[in-house]
Amino acid sequence: MLATVSNIWKVEDLRKRILFTLFILLVYRVGSFIPVPNIDKSVLEMANEQGNELFGLLNTFSGGALFQFSIFALGIMPYITASIIVQLLSMDVIPKFAEWAKEGENGKRKLAQVTRYGTVILGLIQAFATAIGFNRIYNSKMVLEPSAATYIMIAIVLTAGTAFLMWLGEQINEKGIGNGISMLMFAAIISRIPTYAQDIYRDQFANNDGQVFWSVLRLIIIVIVVLLIVIGVIFVQQGVRKIPVQYAKRVVGQKMYGGQSTHIPLKVNGAGVIPVIFASSLLMFPITIAQFWSGHDWANWIINHLYYDKPLGMVLYILLIIGFTFFYTFVQFNPQQLADNMKKNGGYIPGIRPGKPTSGYLTRVITRITLAGAVFLAVVSILPVIFGALGDLPRSVRLGGTSLLIVVGVALETMKQVESQLIKRHYKGFINK
Repeated sequence: MLATVSNIWKVEDLRKRILFTLFILLVYRVGSFIPVPNIDKSVLEMANEQGNELFGLLNTFSGGALFQFSIFALGIMPYITASIIVQLLSMDVIPKFAEWAKEGENGKRKLAQVTRYGTVILGLIQAFATAIGFNRIYNSKMVLEPSAATYIMIAIVLTAGTAFLMWLGEQINEKGIGNGISMLMFAAIISRIPTYAQDIYRDQFANNDGQVFWSVLRLIIIVIVVLLIVIGVIFVQQGVRKIPVQYAKRVVGQKMYGGQSTHIPLKVNGAGVIPVIFASSLLMFPITIAQFWSGHDWANWIINHLYYDKPLGMVLYILLIIGFTFFYTFVQFNPQQLADNMKKNGGYIPGIRPGKPTSGYLTRVITRITLAGAVFLAVVSILPVIFGALGDLPRSVRLGGTSLLIVVGVALETMKQVESQLIKRHYKGFINK
């Protein structure tokens, strides 16, 4: 392990990328404490003390910036929501978007530009809703000197903060290590670990009324559940189904090509943690809006039924995770395109005819292994909620399943990128010893 860390710093390009990523994350954390003007933060402390689970989850994904009402209070969620919308519209809903999706890198750049514009629009809408809604919830005490000009200024600052986070994520993609947006989410969740530990200590020991044995037992259960989630995520994320591929020999001019055997690696969970982020974002959207109109019958129904510790919300959350896992997997992996490319290059799967039969076979295999990965993601995300509700555990533990899944998944993906850089330069990595 120490030798591997030492190898990382020997590779100049890798060292620069890691230091650049750490610098960007430092900028992100500093910005999380820069307050928005004309806001009384003491009023927001009431939200934290009241233990609102929705606001707690939003605060976790923003790295504590929501209750600070900093310039990064909206976090990166508007970008994630815009990405979901653009990807859905690219599935032959808008012909132009579908055409761009098939154009390769040039099309991806155009869709990325549309996503940026969508992020700004959604950020403005969410910024106005957050400022006005929070002020209404706390009886017009949060915003100092509320007026149209004040709300416009707050919305512009919050939207600019989200746009800046989007730019930071793109810089990590280009010059750093790991997926930029995922790394920002990773940093936000990691920054909340001290608060999680404090909540658990306060709940288990500070207010245990002398029942030390039961407090220790519950703490052990929490640790065991966390370890099982980590082990399970690593096990599934590393799982790969290898499809054998044989290339026929071809004579081009005076040279012979092909004849070798290889395989197609199909990951059990090819979508990573993106489906969990998408599902959380989509499920929280109507609840967030409803919170700002609490007191109305329709808003109270949404709040009381759609949050994922309620039966209906839990079912919707599971279905969203499974649905987004399939959607994102097939967005990344196109069986028809892969089958066509294999046929053009003289490749075939032993026992399967080239062309449409190969495409059908790949689709069936991907569907089966993706189902296993999707169910696993859903179970890991929802188990802490169930255990937390049954054991009356603190809010941070109930939210910990989704957070831990994101943290472990992002850490694994980043580690693989570092691994590939080391192996490319003939250094031993974390996995290959």
